[in-house]
Amino acid sequence: MTMNSKTYSKSHLKAHMLEIMRELEQTGEEAIVTDHGRPVLRIVPIHRGHSVDQIFGPYRQGPKLEFLEPPDTPTLEEWEEV
Repeated sequence: MTMNSKTYSKSHLKAHMLEIMRELEQTGEEAIVTDHGRPVLRIVPIHRGHSVDQIFGPYRQGPKLEFLEPPDTPTLEEWEEV
């Protein structure tokens, strides 16, 4: 169980599913679901980040920024050379 998680029994989750899902989505917290006091499930919100196109898209038009390679190219080889 993580620091930012709540615990719900299966019966409580069943009775309050929509309310709990909305709360978890807004807070970003995880939930642990128990069956007779034993943890059986973990509900984890999906955190959506920004894509490379969303971040760098405005700079691809015009001479503001020049890419020597696609900005999402892995850099693992560069780190291994250091």
